[in-house]
Amino acid sequence: MKTSSQIVIAAAAVAVFAASAALAQSTPRGPGANLHDHGSAGHESMMRQGMGPGMGGGMGRGPVGMLTTQDANSAADMGISMNLVHENTKIRRTVTRLPDGIRTVTESDDPKIAQDIKAHVASMSGRLKDGKEFNIFSTTLPVIFDNAKNIKSSIEFTAKGAIVTRTSPDPKVAAALQAHADEVTELVKEGPVAFHRGIDARMAMGPGGPRGAAAAARPGTATPSQQHAH
Repeated sequence: MKTSSQIVIAAAAVAVFAASAALAQSTPRGPGANLHDHGSAGHESMMRQGMGPGMGGGMGRGPVGMLTTQDANSAADMGISMNLVHENTKIRRTVTRLPDGIRTVTESDDPKIAQDIKAHVASMSGRLKDGKEFNIFSTTLPVIFDNAKNIKSSIEFTAKGAIVTRTSPDPKVAAALQAHADEVTELVKEGPVAFHRGIDARMAMGPGGPRGAAAAARPGTATPSQQHAH
């Protein structure tokens, strides 16, 4: 049974996604996110009201507005993702680390959650193939999407979810695949708590977002804001 806190957040998310779906086509979003650190109280208010600091100078709309990029399917994918986050206790997941990547098994006995798992895996796999990044706060996804051609994927849908195997001959990419699997497992284990922690981290990254944070972690690499500084 959901706690009252989860119900409040979930209800707010529904309103956020409805607004985002209507605005996604008319309000361009891009890698140049301009988010300021408002602290926990700030992003709680953003989540509940469906409003947030703008991206590229405009008004953002909740979690969707914090995506590094947006497209026609962003709101729908975010809706599925958030449902999985809030129903995390109904999900079981195992991760096997391979020498060159990972093998994950994510399933649920709840038919609706099992279907959401399948939909999420199918959508994210398609995004990886097409280069349409879907990312709020992960610093591993930029590496994965930038090196998609060096990743071999195998997807097997089961009655209750999906088995995903992704490998790469590039050690850096294999490590990113493993680290991202750990990020997802954290969301499965902690649900909204992990999601809000990630939002805090995203806001602290500043204008460069996850991609900028990943670049900053590499010695001698300038972040997008540094590259355009004069």
